Amino acid sequence: MAGKLNFSLVSPEREVFSGQVDQVDAPGVEGDFGVLPEHAPFMTALREGPVTVYDAKGVRRFEVKGGFADVNASGLTILAEEAAEIAAG
Repeated sequence: MAGKLNFSLVSPEREVFSGQVDQVDAPGVEGDFGVLPEHAPFMTALREGPVTVYDAKGVRRFEVKGGFADVNASGLTILAEEAAEIAAG
């Protein structure tokens, strides 16, 4: 695998998460999708559901309620209508 994926999860109130990760899985309107480093560019609308972030520290999950995901050469940005981290446990 080549490098890390720059990932940012943003809600209208604040930046919920930002960092370099190994993989992100998200709930697209046409089905769930995963993004790895150097993924082909695309943009899609999101439905309500979990965004799962994988990195060397483990797995973190965030609940999103709508929005958009943009994958480009810089990484993945999710602009969510609402987003909050799901407590582990």
